[in-house]
Amino acid sequence: MDFDLRWLLIALPVAFALGWLASKLDTRQWKREQRDAPKTFFKGLNLLLNEQQDKAIDAFIEAVQNDPDTSELHFALGNLFRRRGEYERAVRVHQHLLQRGDLPLAERERAQYALAQDFFKAGLFDRAEEAYAALRGTAFETEAELALLSLYERSRDWRKAAEVARHLEQGGSGSFAGRIANYLCELAQEAQGQGNDAEAQALLAEARKVAPRAARAHVLAGQMLARRGQPEQAMAAYAGLLSASPEAFHLVARDYADAALSAGLEQQALATLQTQYQRSPGMQLLAAIARLDPDTTAQRQRLVQHLRAEPSLSAARALVQQSGAQLSEEEAPLLTAALDHAVRPLQRYRCAACGFEAQHYFWQCPGCLSWDSYPPRHVEEL
Repeated sequence: MDFDLRWLLIALPVAFALGWLASKLDTRQWKREQRDAPKTFFKGLNLLLNEQQDKAIDAFIEAVQNDPDTSELHFALGNLFRRRGEYERAVRVHQHLLQRGDLPLAERERAQYALAQDFFKAGLFDRAEEAYAALRGTAFETEAELALLSLYERSRDWRKAAEVARHLEQGGSGSFAGRIANYLCELAQEAQGQGNDAEAQALLAEARKVAPRAARAHVLAGQMLARRGQPEQAMAAYAGLLSASPEAFHLVARDYADAALSAGLEQQALATLQTQYQRSPGMQLLAAIARLDPDTTAQRQRLVQHLRAEPSLSAARALVQQSGAQLSEEEAPLLTAALDHAVRPLQRYRCAACGFEAQHYFWQCPGCLSWDSYPPRHVEEL
């Protein structure tokens, strides 16, 4: 049977028309999907900015369902879960991203970093350590090592913290000498607690070498020597502190005076304390001087001179205590109690980074975990 060419002439235009119509329908559907996905995303973003996090999560979940291949939507959803404290859901989102075989390398590294953050925030430090360690050699290596540093500090693994800090310093991320010195001091205190004084001394010597101007190693060395019944050596350690960090000498002024009394070197220590007081007046230095020169008249004269130059409630209270004989038996305790109450909040140390106040001096702030952020003076003298 012969083929009729007329049918071919009819079929070709019909096929072309059907193809054109199908392409138009696909294009419209694609455009609609692309239009709906950003619309849902921006809806979620708007809800998030208005602090409606529950509704924002619903909007982001809808956006992910509409466009499951878009990684940015997954990152937005995972980060939102983490901010809300829903760490398990954040982990699932980021693990889902890592399981995708078509994910580009840069996005995979980003997902790995986000997963490590999820574990860290959830307190799963072992899994966080593994996740951060997997980022070595990636674009997130520095951020991962900084996070590991914080992790090791929280878990008090000072040796690993020192190792990471050295690696960061070698990589050009800044100076970590002060932190490393503090880690060595922590290790020295642990060694001393275990009765290993030789190791503690070696660690403190290394800390002074790493950060010669850091105060803590000098302070701990002097206190350790004083406890071992070596007051002259303790005085020498405190003298090293005076050279390295004169302002921090206020922290050990009384310890220095006690060591001098034990060593029989009162006059030498008194001269040192008086010289330092002239350079940097402070009540802690005055108290140390009073231990070496307990004459009541001399103490009153020093307090009067201090009040003229540095008015403070602490000095006023000390002067009232010295002059108590001139007050009645009823007046003296009342005035002393009132001054004690007024001066107590001023005899604290305040973190320069976050403002956290404490009765005792801390080398690491309990509030913001910053190192060496406490000035060695009470709030009253700042």
